[in-house]
Amino acid sequence: MQLINMKKLALILVLLISFIPVFAQPGADVEMADTLRSNGRIYVVVATIAIVFIGLAIYLFMIDRRLKKLENDK
Repeated sequence: MQLINMKKLALILVLLISFIPVFAQPGADVEMADTLRSNGRIYVVVATIAIVFIGLAIYLFMIDRRLKKLENDK
């Protein structure tokens, strides 16, 4: 039991340490993002990404329902 807790603690520490370099990056401006924002096309990109994620969520929900139905039939 205690070994499992130690593994969880070690995993949490590794994950926390792995995020440190992300926060250490300088706040450099991204030219592509600035260009998309100035043209108003950033909304097209965000909408496309949102549609893809919503489609994936619906697909996974449908698969989950089918699997539950198959499990209940057994």
